[in-house]
Amino acid sequence: MNKTIISLCLLLLGPSSILAQEATDATQRLRNQNAQFTERIIKVADNVYVAVGYSVSNVSMIVGDDGVVIIDTGLSLEDAERIAAEFRKLTDKPVKAIVFTHSHGDHTGGASAFLGDTRPQIWAHENFGSEANPLQAAGLTVQTARGARQAGFKLPPEQRINNGVAPVRYPKQVGRAFVTYNATKPTNFLEGERQTISIAGIELELVSSPGETNDQLFAWYPSGKVLFAGDNFYRSFPNLYAIRGTPNRSVRLWAESLEKLAAYDAEALVGGHTNPITGAGEVEQVLTDYHAAVQFIHDRTVEGMNKGLTPDELVEHVQLPEDFASKDYLQPFYGHPEWGVRTVFSEYLGWFDGNPSNLFRLSPKAEAERVAKLAGGADKLLESARAALASDDNQWAAQLADHLLAIDAGDNNAKQIKADALTKLASNMVNATARNYYLTVARELRE
Repeated sequence: MNKTIISLCLLLLGPSSILAQEATDATQRLRNQNAQFTERIIKVADNVYVAVGYSVSNVSMIVGDDGVVIIDTGLSLEDAERIAAEFRKLTDKPVKAIVFTHSHGDHTGGASAFLGDTRPQIWAHENFGSEANPLQAAGLTVQTARGARQAGFKLPPEQRINNGVAPVRYPKQVGRAFVTYNATKPTNFLEGERQTISIAGIELELVSSPGETNDQLFAWYPSGKVLFAGDNFYRSFPNLYAIRGTPNRSVRLWAESLEKLAAYDAEALVGGHTNPITGAGEVEQVLTDYHAAVQFIHDRTVEGMNKGLTPDELVEHVQLPEDFASKDYLQPFYGHPEWGVRTVFSEYLGWFDGNPSNLFRLSPKAEAERVAKLAGGADKLLESARAALASDDNQWAAQLADHLLAIDAGDNNAKQIKADALTKLASNMVNATARNYYLTVARELRE
C-alpha cells in the first residue's frame, strides 16, 4: 500500500488514528530524551548536589560550614518541597542564601520551600525581571496563550512527551511558568560584570551572562570546580528564540557568555535543565562545541545578510555543520537553529526583509482571494489542500488551509485540513515546543 493510499485511509479514520501513527523516528528520539528527567540527586563534587527531574528545572545545593546555598528553586512550591526533603536527608544545615540564575518562574517559583526561621540572602542579577517587565507594562497578555501552546499545557497527558529539556508538568496557573514570578524577592544583586560572595564558608563567583535572558548570571564554585550555567546551557540546541514570543535574545551575547563559561577549568557543568556534565575533558568539549555552534549561527547568518538574503532564504543558507548537528547535546529538542537564524536577522535589521514587495503587503484575505482565483476558485483551492494532505505534503496543506481560512474563518473543511496537517507534522517533529504548538492548535481548530 503506497503512502498516498495510507494517508487517505488515515483521513477517513479521523485524527485519533493519525495520532496512533506517531511511532516515528522523531517521536522516539524525543521519548528517549525522557532519560534526562529521571528523578535523582546527583553529587557532582564534594558538598555539591543537584536535584534533577523533581521539577522542570534543576535545583542545586552547596553545603558549607554552617549552612547551605541553593541555586535556583524549581517551578512550584510542591516540587521544591520534595527537593528540600531530599536535601535534608543529606544535611540539616539551614539555607543561608538562594541564587537565582535568572527570573523565569520555573527557576524561582519554589523559593519559599527553602526559607527557614531566618530569611536567607537572595541573590540575582541587577536586571532581574527585565524580560517580563516591559510585557507587563504594555499590558501584553497573548504570550500566556502562546506559552501554553509551546509548553503543551492544554494537551492531555497522552499527547505530551516532554518539553524538550524538562519533564511534563501542569502548573496550577497556566502561563506563570513563563513570566517573572517570585515566591520571594531578591535581596542582593550582582552589579556589573562579576562579583565574589562568601556565605557559610562557601565562596561563589557570580558572573553576568546575558543569553536566554538579559538578567542571566552563572555561578562558579572554585572549591569544587563546578559551573552553574543557568539556562545558557542544557542538553539541547539552545532556545535562541522562544516561539511563545519574547523580547530579543542576543545570539551574539549568548555566544560571548558561553565563551566566558568555557574559559573556566571546570570539572562539572550544571545546566538549568537536564543532567549535569561531569569530567574536565567532557565539560571542556561540550562548552567548546556549544559556543562554536551558537557563534556559527550568528556569523553565518550575518554573512548571508550581507549578501542580501532574506530570513526565508537564510534558513536554507545557514545549515549547522554535521560536527555540531550530530552531537547529542545539540539536538533541537527545545531550541532550533532556524529560529536562531531568524532572531539574528530581526535583532539587527528588524521586520523588513529587504524585498520592496514586502513593504506594503496585501492583507492575508486579499492575497488568499487572489490565490484562490489562480487555483480556479475556492473549491479548487480546497481540492488542492486535500490532495496535499493525502500525499503527506503537510506543510503545504497547512499553508493552503490558511488561505482558505483567511477567506472564510469559519470554513470547517479548512479547519479540519489544517488540524490534520499539524497533527501529522507533529508526529515527525523532534522539537518539543514546535510539536506541542502544532498539537495544541490542532485541538483548538477541532474544538
